[in-house]
Amino acid sequence: MVFKFIAILLLEIITFATFVSGENGLVIKSIQSEDGDVIDCIDIFKQPALYHRSALKNHKIQMTPSYNTMMEPTKTNDQEKSYKCVTTQIWHKSGSCPKGTIPIRRTQNIKKDQIKKPNFFHLDKGLKIKKDINLAQKNHSMAILLTEGYRYVGGKTDMITRNPHVEEDDEYSTSRLTLKSGSYYNYQDIESGWTVNPRVYGDRQTRLFTYWTNDGSRETGCFDLTCPGFVQISHEIALGAAIYPISTQYGLPYSITIYIYKDFNTSNWWLQYGGSINIGYWPSKIFEGGLEVHAETVQWGGEVYSKNVGKHPHTKTQMGSGAFPFYIFANTGFMKYMRILDNTMELRFPQNVVAYSEEYDCYRTQYVGDYIEEPEFHFGGPGRNPLCP
Repeated sequence: MVFKFIAILLLEIITFATFVSGENGLVIKSIQSEDGDVIDCIDIFKQPALYHRSALKNHKIQMTPSYNTMMEPTKTNDQEKSYKCVTTQIWHKSGSCPKGTIPIRRTQNIKKDQIKKPNFFHLDKGLKIKKDINLAQKNHSMAILLTEGYRYVGGKTDMITRNPHVEEDDEYSTSRLTLKSGSYYNYQDIESGWTVNPRVYGDRQTRLFTYWTNDGSRETGCFDLTCPGFVQISHEIALGAAIYPISTQYGLPYSITIYIYKDFNTSNWWLQYGGSINIGYWPSKIFEGGLEVHAETVQWGGEVYSKNVGKHPHTKTQMGSGAFPFYIFANTGFMKYMRILDNTMELRFPQNVVAYSEEYDCYRTQYVGDYIEEPEFHFGGPGRNPLCP
């Protein structure tokens, strides 16, 4: 029995490796992007997720959500127009994938420890935030806005794109929307946003990413399509591809819109991009309890991973633009139109939120909710500096 399991596992790894390397004979079209990426257009019914050895065996792809996801009027006044500048992906300049296929960014020599987040934990004795919120992970530094206390079935936000400096190749910086459930050491997590992650992508471009885990990243979970799990249906967006253009300190504020929501008919968790493109979904069957039903907390904000987080000298990896937040100028990590979805099926701003920074002298938060029509969340920082040596 053991040998049979090992054989099945090896077959799954070999099959998946042929997908991400492009050496599978299933590529319908390949696109050479000007940034060096190669995007392979794969038959939607032959994508990596369908090779999950247990949970997705004989899985039937859900081609569209079961209901209309546009539950909130789009604001179009002059102030909103000046804030929202549309982004795209660099590979779109070089071509497109036909309908009936999905775009997969080709990767080479990918290793198992590169596709998952490190999963070591610690909890400072003085930390007063509840343990089940899943904060205080070793080597991770977060600056987030969070809400809890309800059964969440969706979260949404607009986020400004940035290109923070990442000091070492095994470090990363992200801006993301996260839904979590489960215990501290065994949490379940789905998230999406943008990241600079040379360990996974081999460069320091700002890229669209997704991530999921069923067990605190111990054995399950990965970025994008680098393991079976996320089922993609869109032929327009490539997970892991570079975002273009990127906001600069004194330039236009380019943003992306991320919406994660649960389909009540199928229990699948859908990922929507840009307010209209349903990229695909995490099947509920890859989770056991927890996210199989609902999320316990929704988080917005930034995360830095480094072995030099919480140490001296501290990492120089930045969060946001690398500047401490100053809300008047929206000069660093920035999110707006933050929403939660609960069983009322109404997208709304959460009643109670908490802004939290694990290393205030390194990465800070600034929540602005009073006397303005639409609350804003600013976060970021330079990492190592005179206050964070």
